[in-house]
Amino acid sequence: MFHLLLAIIYLSFISLGLPDSVLGAAWPTIYPQFGVPVSYAGIVSMIICLGTIFSSLQCDRLTFKIGTGKVTAFSVALTAVALCGFSISDDFWQLCLWAIPYGLGAGCVDAALNNYVALHYASRHMSWLHCMWGVGAATGPYIMSWVLMGGQTWNTGYRVISMMQLVLTAVLFVSLPLWKGRDRDTISESSERKVTQGSSLEEASSAGKNIVSEAKSENRVLTLGQIVRISGVKEILLMFLCYCALESTTGLWASSYLVLQRGLDAETAASWGSLFYVGITVGRALNGFLTLRWNDDQLIRLGQMGILLGTLILLVPLGLTSMAQNAALVGFVLVGVGCAPIYPSIIHSTPDHFGAERSQAIIGVQMASAYVGSCLMPPIFGLIANHISAGLLPVFLLVILSLMILMHEKLCRMELHGE
Repeated sequence: MFHLLLAIIYLSFISLGLPDSVLGAAWPTIYPQFGVPVSYAGIVSMIICLGTIFSSLQCDRLTFKIGTGKVTAFSVALTAVALCGFSISDDFWQLCLWAIPYGLGAGCVDAALNNYVALHYASRHMSWLHCMWGVGAATGPYIMSWVLMGGQTWNTGYRVISMMQLVLTAVLFVSLPLWKGRDRDTISESSERKVTQGSSLEEASSAGKNIVSEAKSENRVLTLGQIVRISGVKEILLMFLCYCALESTTGLWASSYLVLQRGLDAETAASWGSLFYVGITVGRALNGFLTLRWNDDQLIRLGQMGILLGTLILLVPLGLTSMAQNAALVGFVLVGVGCAPIYPSIIHSTPDHFGAERSQAIIGVQMASAYVGSCLMPPIFGLIANHISAGLLPVFLLVILSLMILMHEKLCRMELHGE
């Protein structure tokens, strides 16, 4: 039964990724049809992110009341309905309308599943499960590209993906009995993990008692103010915001960048843009093995180096030549590979840093912080692309990366000095 539940969680992570990259892949086809500026993709993205922020902040309460399984099933059902709405939209305002339920569903399932995996599985499993998200995120643009090249409209692409989500929704509701009781095992499992890290038997025993005592005294829903006042939380929130801002901006604008700056047609750009997510997927598959040797902080630094290298390649001025197109391809893949270890490493370390009894609340706020970045930065770059040049994408990414590195190093110094 345990392995069956793990397989369902894998499917859920694929489901999370499927629609995430489709808007960016389809947008070069959508915005001329609706007669709106290219920057309007940022408006749809912002509405989705506002919904995810709200639902992420409510995830702690919902999981506490009904459990991870039901939260996941109902959230995926909501996203499936929203994607059906996308598929029947024939005006821009309708996309905006259906973006609301999509965001509400995506945020809650993301926070609930990430916390569940962080508590119940080792770091390598977190990487491999997020690799499954990458499978979904890379598959979505390929589906859209396949549909467009077959002479169909982008609406058909969304319809195909919505049907896949509906099938997963049915599987999740059937699997609800598998989740029963596992949320209640959280504290004892985390306590055992922390106890084994003690340097002596006496310290281990004391650590275990402290965690259990703290869990009993804090078996309640934390407020946002209480969470933010915890030492190190502000730094990790800003770091997570920067990471997701970088990932979402790249995912949304990569295809448009390839069309506007590298001269590719919309269909080819949709396919090539997905290679950013292929880089994330392959990187997370490899990262699962790297966790056996390196810790979370080391893997985050490694990922930041990969992102830096990829953006520097995108900055090389090569014009509209075939060499420029190939360089852009390599650059986006490297940015994706660099992104691979950062998200799972941040999430997996949260229960160890802040305690299992507080991890759902903190991860929920982390998700909200991440979606603030996803909400604000893609539209901001859309304005830059619309009024200045889409060629500034790598510069924009470098600025975000610099702030993320700064926050990570500050957090590491705080932990080193026990602040």
